[in-house]
Formats: sequence, structure tokens, C-alpha cells
Amino acid sequence: MDLELPELPFPLRTYGPDGHWLYEDGVLSGWAGSRQDRFVPPSGEGLDPVSDAPRLLGAPEGDFQLIARVTVGFGASFDAGSLYVHVAERAWAKLCLEYSPDVATVCTVVTRGHSDDANSWTVEGSSVWLRMSRTGRAIAFHASRDGERWTFVRLFTLGEEKETGAALVGFMTQSPMGEGCVVTYDHIEYRPSWPDDLRDGS
Repeated sequence: MDLELPELPFPLRTYGPDGHWLYEDGVLSGWAGSRQDRFVPPSGEGLDPVSDAPRLLGAPEGDFQLIARVTVGFGASFDAGSLYVHVAERAWAKLCLEYSPDVATVCTVVTRGHSDDANSWTVEGSSVWLRMSRTGRAIAFHASRDGERWTFVRLFTLGEEKETGAALVGFMTQSPMGEGCVVTYDHIEYRPSWPDDLRDGS
């Protein structure tokens, strides 16, 4: 299924399990089903390395920032809504608002063959602003409590500039331990630029 959002200059396509994606009145919503996640355990144990989760992705050109306020209907540990970037089957990353494991937390996963997992800071309530940016082969993650002042979370790459420049980006939902959860994204914004400074709050 293809979906066009007026805030984005590129169409979105669904990947993975059916996320029941819906866009209405400026709000994008998606559903993660039971035990759906995207994670490749570095230990080789635990979650199925071929597990998958609903994704809605498109292909921006050049430098960009993708911004959204994410709200998660938490029901179980590790329920999450994410901004997601995909270069290859074992080269992808997600910036999440996750119930980790009993408090809402900004966390990141970067997968280069296997996944890492890093928590950043906790959030009161069930909403937070997330921002993903790209220039060349560099990708940056930021989060914000109010959509105005941004906290730097992570800077990384998933490959050379040619590979990262062809990345798919967008939205993902997950419920690895639960029976499913609904995620909404509003205040969606696209900027065709890289942030002026990654660490000054802008």
C-alpha cells in the first residue's frame, strides 16, 4: 500500500506486517501486532533475528530532517513508536519512544549486522518529539519534550554516502512482548536541510 502525506515530498510504502496505517487530519496512526519487533540480537539469543514490525517508508533526496511528535499506547514492556531508517536488511536504525521496561524512554537501536541497544532519557507521559537528520553518510537522532529545544541523542552512519543517500526513512511500530499497541504521529514536518549545530539545542 502506498500513502502520501502532504507534509512529505515523497510517497510512503508499507513494509513488514500490516500496520493498518491511516492518515487523517494531520495525524498518522499505525498498529503493531502481538510480538512484532525489529531487532537482531548481538548475542544470537532471545528475539527471533528474522522478526519484523510494521514500517511505512519513503526515499527522500539529499539532506533532510524528519520530525514528528510520537504518542504510544503503552500496554507492555518495549512497546514503541519510532522514526526508522533502512539501508539494507542488516543495516538500519530506529529512534524510539519505548516503554523500557516500565517507564517511557527515548532509546535507539543501530543495526550493522547485529543490533545494539541504547537508552537515552526518560519521558513523563506517553508522547515525545523525535527528529532524524541526514547529510552525506551521516545520520543524527534528536529528541525533544516540547518540539522547540532538541537534545542530541546519537550520530552514526550505516554505510558509505552512496548507500546512505539511497536510504528509506519513515515510521515504525513495535510490540515485542505485548499483544499490540497503537502509535500516532502528529506535527509531522520535513526540512530539506541538516541542522546548523547538533548540540546547541536548535
